[in-house]
Amino acid sequence: MEKNLDSKGRWRNKTVAFRVSPEEAKQIDACVRLSGLSKQDYITKRLTCREVVVQGNPKVYKALRNQMTEIYGELKRLEKCSDENEELLSTLRLVAEILNGLKGEKE
Repeated sequence: MEKNLDSKGRWRNKTVAFRVSPEEAKQIDACVRLSGLSKQDYITKRLTCREVVVQGNPKVYKALRNQMTEIYGELKRLEKCSDENEELLSTLRLVAEILNGLKGEKE
């Protein structure tokens, strides 16, 4: 069996694989993007009950912005069904404006 030495000097020669539904895969991928970690590191930390600490960087910022945009779109769709979402939509608009403002500062 071939051994693989990772960047932290650990030998990683075991493969762990499992199947998930498309919905679960989408949720896992979103969590990985928002964490800023590699998928392997994210899943390893979660399965071993270690804390996932998000380190802010441009990749995490972009994933957060995209996730918020997706949530905002869904809330706008739901807005047609109920006026109870107005406070939540207002808060989300504010967060979106802040994120867009931060984007402008970085460019």
